[in-house]
Amino acid sequence: MPYRIPFNRATLLGNELNYIAEAVERGHLAGDGEFTRRCARILEQETGAKKAFLTTSCTHALEMTALLLDLQPGDEVIVPSFAFVTTVNAYVLRGATPVFVDVRPDTLNLDERLIEERITPRTKAIVALHYAGVACEMDAIQRIADEHGITVIEDNAHGLFGEYRGRKLGSIGAFATQSFHETKNLTCGEGGALLINDASAIERAEIVREKGTDRSRFFRGQVDKYSWVDVGSSYLPSEVLAAFLFAQLEGRDEIQSGRGAIWQRYSDELAGWASAHDVRMPVVPEHCTQPFHMFHVLLPSMDARTRLIDELKAKDILTVFHYLPLHNSEMGRRFGGKTGDCPVTEDISERLLRLPLFHGLSADDQSEVIDAVSAFDAF
Repeated sequence: MPYRIPFNRATLLGNELNYIAEAVERGHLAGDGEFTRRCARILEQETGAKKAFLTTSCTHALEMTALLLDLQPGDEVIVPSFAFVTTVNAYVLRGATPVFVDVRPDTLNLDERLIEERITPRTKAIVALHYAGVACEMDAIQRIADEHGITVIEDNAHGLFGEYRGRKLGSIGAFATQSFHETKNLTCGEGGALLINDASAIERAEIVREKGTDRSRFFRGQVDKYSWVDVGSSYLPSEVLAAFLFAQLEGRDEIQSGRGAIWQRYSDELAGWASAHDVRMPVVPEHCTQPFHMFHVLLPSMDARTRLIDELKAKDILTVFHYLPLHNSEMGRRFGGKTGDCPVTEDISERLLRLPLFHGLSADDQSEVIDAVSAFDAF
């Protein structure tokens, strides 16, 4: 049965079904129609990326980066161990080896201080996942990458509308990937985008996304026929999904404002409880602007987290933990990972708890969550 107060509920602003009907009336339901183009323009405007390609998921956007990097068996990609599995799978599918690096104890982002010691002549890329939409230390990461001739990829699934030292997330690495899964701030159910900041990769990305063909050039009249010219796959979302997403992008200010108010209320009203019980609140450095993707707390122990989850469930409130350490998983061990390799990841993954946060969360429901959390003192 659904929880009375769920962890997440997809936002509906009102124009989603109208735009889907319009897409149907236009008679173009395959990818790269008018709504796809509108979404891409907004993403380029909002992120400052040179080019945005809508994709069927963030997973597929990551897979596109692996193809664009021409990854081969034996190549290595540096990734945070505290990440979603697709952050690694995209590169493993091409035969590359993930090199797991621990995260910072404050922002829970890839620890830039540990990267250089893991670089080898086989390292081809560094994946910087902006956890909860709070930026990684991109200046340091980019400097290391430049010194070693390595490509930086921003996994920006959480970070649309975030900033690092005044720069939009998604505009810093050579590539960045976005997610429009139903759990994200803006959604079309399942969807994503590849943002490209290396202009030399734009033309090839278009081909990779179109099954390895120059079909897009054909439709622009640049060639008189199209054919298979490169590796690729089918990464285009349908116009139905793009139409839904366009309504969300149009309402981005409303969505972000609502989420920001919810996040700030959690921060203000749970601060005393957290301080009294050694609970860590989210850390957002002054030079980072966050997009209010999630609100998480770090409990003192796994046992405390489990008991708090259970108490909230008894009140019909769903809260959830997050990633399990990739290096310590069954697949991670195949690539040499073992317990103790990433101690911060191992520690925080057992203690982190995410509270309900979505645009439609009412003030009354949030009050119930805050009251229930504040009443928990069984540490």
